Amino acid sequence: MILIFEGWDAVGKGGTIKRIVKALDPRMYKVVPISAPNDLEKKFHYLWRFWKVIIEEEPYIIIFDRSRYGRVLVERIEGFCSLEEWNQAYEEINYFEKQLYDWGAIIMKFWLHIDKETPLKRFQERENNPYKRWKITEEDWRNREKWDYYKIAFQDLYERTNTNYAPWHIIESNYKWYGRIKVLKTIVDKLQKII
Repeated sequence: MILIFEGWDAVGKGGTIKRIVKALDPRMYKVVPISAPNDLEKKFHYLWRFWKVIIEEEPYIIIFDRSRYGRVLVERIEGFCSLEEWNQAYEEINYFEKQLYDWGAIIMKFWLHIDKETPLKRFQERENNPYKRWKITEEDWRNREKWDYYKIAFQDLYERTNTNYAPWHIIESNYKWYGRIKVLKTIVDKLQKII
């Protein structure tokens, strides 16, 4: 099973993942946080580091905290790849996921969604809490200014990569507990249909 979590900054991806794995045997899963590619990863096709994780790991469940969709979100908005490259990425990602599905993987993609004002409140709470201040950076504030661009990029992503073999699940997450429960129920429902 491959679980992919994407969504707005401060939406609660990490907290949601923490709740999913809380009752699991640590030998059964691996959480893979994705950030900017390192120098080695930049030498290869952008999907290489995702293939590498999947073929090298033993767990039955791989959970991506952010993912290959950075190509059509962050890299698109920040200009880290060309128009041609990010437009081509939709087809490449779909083909990649189809190969995984045909191999037998269960792929579930979650977009944790919040309204535009909720991140501002969460950012301010983080800045005012000495135990959470480390979670807020200048980049978070800068990304917030590009909300409308990211919204358009996500709409394109959804329309072009929501497939029957790897569907997107949009999770309302203004209220974190509701979002977490909905993610868990969605995973359980999927597994019950397969079993």
